[in-house]
Amino acid sequence: MSLLERHRSSVIITGVALLLGLWVLSGALFREPPEEPRQQTPEPMTVAVHFSQAEPVERVLTLQGEVEADQRVVVRAETSGRISEVPVALGQEVDVGTILAHINMDDREARLRRAQANVRGRETDHQGAQRLAREGMQAQLRVETTLAELEAARADLEAIQLDIRHTRIQAPIAGVVNHRYADVGDVLSRGDPVAELLQNDPLRAVVQVPQHSVHRVRPGGTARITLMDGERRDAEVSYISARAETATRTFRVELTLPNPDRALPAGISVQVQIPVEQVMAHRVSPALAALDDQGRLGVKAVDEDDRVVFHPVALVRADSQGVWVSGLPAKARIITIGHGFVNAGETVRVADDQSAPRS
Repeated sequence: MSLLERHRSSVIITGVALLLGLWVLSGALFREPPEEPRQQTPEPMTVAVHFSQAEPVERVLTLQGEVEADQRVVVRAETSGRISEVPVALGQEVDVGTILAHINMDDREARLRRAQANVRGRETDHQGAQRLAREGMQAQLRVETTLAELEAARADLEAIQLDIRHTRIQAPIAGVVNHRYADVGDVLSRGDPVAELLQNDPLRAVVQVPQHSVHRVRPGGTARITLMDGERRDAEVSYISARAETATRTFRVELTLPNPDRALPAGISVQVQIPVEQVMAHRVSPALAALDDQGRLGVKAVDEDDRVVFHPVALVRADSQGVWVSGLPAKARIITIGHGFVNAGETVRVADDQSAPRS
């Protein structure tokens, strides 16, 4: 038996294995590679916008303050004595010179007569001394002595006359009797308070302006005063302090508030709005404001290429319909719906928001 016949089975097995290997190898080499999955491009986000046109708006400095009387005077006694009469009532309006109280005359009339008599006697002595001096019967020194005595008598007369005038305590200003410190029967010493007068036309609205804003306020500038009941009145800046308060670093600013009917009392709280400049601004809903990665307050809008743009804004003022902000272009398409789902730089599909208020 030949060698081939003895190993026929091994040759056959080896050949079959070789053929199987070639077949597997051919499939791996010539098989087409699998197709890569196609990436689907996401559809742009749809947002609603409305067109906004910038308008000139006054930037207003809003402050809380209080109203003071234009003048407050505490009338004091200028002589001593017991009060005999108080002819004015609390709350009564008085003019300059109105009698607020009378003080008893006591012995003042007697002192007045004695002073008058003393003046007459000194005048007679002085005239006699002058006549004798002209006739050479008396020295000039006597003339000068009698003149000095006459002047002293006249001074005493003027003093008692002034003291009598002071028994009629008069109003130094026109105003309202706001308080009485003394009444009939009270004994006063010189300098004791008698009554408080307030001059309420005009009034003074007083506010404290922060140091970073005081340079915007000008004397003579107009302002709006809002009372607690919502009534509004016009006022004018009349005084700006030249020195800041040490504790608060604020400046006292006074505004003149006309009060011709004296209907407004002093001491009430008010809101003061002082226009400081005019800027171009847009009115937007506060809900449209957002913060960017740097913490800046802004509003999202869409540019001409329908890309989202974040515009940092500054608050100008607020009213019942929204807030006015600066920092946007003069014409802007502001995102009103969907602004919370898009970021700056993204392309969006734009739809008009018919419900958005038009600026």
